[in-house]
Amino acid sequence: MAILYFLLFILIYSSLCFYAGFNGWRWLQAAFSFTYKKTYILIIVLFSSAYIASYFIPSILLELIGGYWLIIVGYSLILLPLVNLIYFASKKRWKVPLGYVVSAFLLFVMIYGSYNAWSPVIREYEITIDKSITEEDQELTVLLAADLHINDIIGENHMQRLVHLSKKVEPDMILIPGDIIDDNIQPYIDQGISDVMLQLRAQYGVYAVPGNHDYYGGDLMRLRAELEQINIPLLMDEVIISKNDIAIVGREDLTNFDRASIAELIADIPEDMPIIMLDHQPVEIQEAAEHGVDLLVSGHTHRGQVFPANIITGLLFDNDYGHLQIDDFHSFVTSGFGFWGPAVRFGTRSEIMVINITFTGEQASETE
Repeated sequence: MAILYFLLFILIYSSLCFYAGFNGWRWLQAAFSFTYKKTYILIIVLFSSAYIASYFIPSILLELIGGYWLIIVGYSLILLPLVNLIYFASKKRWKVPLGYVVSAFLLFVMIYGSYNAWSPVIREYEITIDKSITEEDQELTVLLAADLHINDIIGENHMQRLVHLSKKVEPDMILIPGDIIDDNIQPYIDQGISDVMLQLRAQYGVYAVPGNHDYYGGDLMRLRAELEQINIPLLMDEVIISKNDIAIVGREDLTNFDRASIAELIADIPEDMPIIMLDHQPVEIQEAAEHGVDLLVSGHTHRGQVFPANIITGLLFDNDYGHLQIDDFHSFVTSGFGFWGPAVRFGTRSEIMVINITFTGEQASETE
């Protein structure tokens, strides 16, 4: 059955590549009298197979070329039917200018999208929680960075950007809700990413949970061991009480169908203690609100990463991006610091979120 699905995927993907390539060939003929058909076919075949080949032949170049080609095919599927319709409606007169418009748009998407992917920004929010912490200062700055997707492309340089932004923010707590690696832990180890992440400092701790991609390659426990060596607990259905008496609840990803329920995880937490929960996929927002979680942080959606995929994520999740408040409960979903697949973000941008929390509950009086 798996082979059948794979062959079906290859058939559909090949058809889409042929559709994009054929339109490109006809335009090159009309605009430049291009006649090197065999060369063109060879280039299209190489581009079409690059991303798939990168899974078998580790190569940054193959991944980059294949990723950009996926963007071209994806937008071709959206634009070319309209372009073809205009072309035939105009009695085949606008082939050349239409081709220039499509080419310019695709070039813009790749250049601007690459900039968005590699230049993360800070998104800042202010919230209140009607509970107190055991510190005189009842304020907490939380840095949220999800979906690092560390691989051969997203490596030390991009993680140094995270360190730079963290030093700029000077957070009290850092939360990393999943997809730390991109299936395979070897790039993380080869590039010494632990040494980079060791530079992430916060007085009340750095906490992480696994995401779906941390499970896929079978390296989850190796990742956990790597993070524990630099004092970053990878919480897997576990609770840690921070030094300022906040319950940090870390869930296993939905990939583990046997993960504990929210009710089980928070059963022993005092009602007056603030609860911050990390859950990679924002799928149980209502349940978290109903069970008294104060702050839920997630990633996974990438906000679609490339428009118009954000429309799909908006339909799939109650909160696919940003801040959602339900009574006293707060959900935050970040578009992510890294990216998956193409090194392109269009309609989104790589980011960290900074959540400034003011605790407004009454502090318990100290007994002498």
